[in-house]
Amino acid sequence: MEQAEPAAEVPTARNRKVVLREYITRAPREDDMLLVDGGAVPLRVPEGAAGPAVLLKNLYLSCDPYMRGRMRDNHNSCIPPFKPGSVIQGLGVGRVVDSTHPGFSAGDIVSGMTGWEEYSLIEKPEQLNKIQQSDIPLSYHLGLLGMPGFTAYAGFYELCSPKKGEFVFVSAASGAVGQIVGQLAKLHGCYVVGSAGTNQKVELLKDKFGFDAAFNYKEEPDLTAALKRYFPEGIDIYFENVGGSMLDAVLVNMRMHGRIAVCGMVSQHGMTDPVGIHNLFCLVPKRIKMQGFIQSDFLNLFPQFLDDVAKHYRDGKIVYVEDMSVGLENAPSAFVGLFSGKNVGKQVVCVSQE
Repeated sequence: MEQAEPAAEVPTARNRKVVLREYITRAPREDDMLLVDGGAVPLRVPEGAAGPAVLLKNLYLSCDPYMRGRMRDNHNSCIPPFKPGSVIQGLGVGRVVDSTHPGFSAGDIVSGMTGWEEYSLIEKPEQLNKIQQSDIPLSYHLGLLGMPGFTAYAGFYELCSPKKGEFVFVSAASGAVGQIVGQLAKLHGCYVVGSAGTNQKVELLKDKFGFDAAFNYKEEPDLTAALKRYFPEGIDIYFENVGGSMLDAVLVNMRMHGRIAVCGMVSQHGMTDPVGIHNLFCLVPKRIKMQGFIQSDFLNLFPQFLDDVAKHYRDGKIVYVEDMSVGLENAPSAFVGLFSGKNVGKQVVCVSQE
């Protein structure tokens, strides 16, 4: 009787990962996260998986301000908190190593929610998006063609309802979202001013992204006066990324029937006692529409967004700047840098270039 051949040995790889040490109530620090050795991981989807799954080799990880909220012990948010001792989660781009899902095969490049680790088992692969490789860098699917780009696109067109010739102000304008908002506004025929926290970023806004004007908010002792200087006729559209004193100054300078799209308030992320707003009454006499949003409110627009923005990029009508840190070990410092303005453009971590 012939004996069955022994099963082929499943290859393995070491899996380093970044975990959350404990919940925090302040601005994040590098030592809030730990780089740990997760041991050897089999490069196959486990046979005991509850359903179809995908094993990814992570290539690029996205650093996004919203992740700060997941480091708090807050279970009332639209997205649950991280678990202390468990791997940090975020958006990423990866290569499929193995799959038991019929929609994905080994070698596919995908984007979606993954872990801050070298290999991740994705147990809800239906949430992954397959990327068709092209002349556009893979990492741009975390920025220009990813969540930040779509946030800019949906927020500007759906909430701001822009009209040609209107006056647009963008705060944190050199960041992942702001740089795209400003360029979309220019393509729409608007007058666009951005604020940033360094003179280098101010020059980037004017020279590379084509903003009509820009200023360093740290060099302006009176933000209300600064905005009056740049917008003598007032502001029609404000794309809000900062909050605090900047929002207060904007409210005074808004025009009748102005629109404010509230994307984020990065100035408040590290505060246990957030700063209040004093000029909200301006909403009433000026009939200002002010609305918060998240990009997933508009997922029906995502295919159109991809087509439009990819075409703008290929036609040279939109440029994009990213800040790339290399190595999983540098992910904590890259993330922490978001909250001090250290990054120039979209912050991405390259885990592997395979």
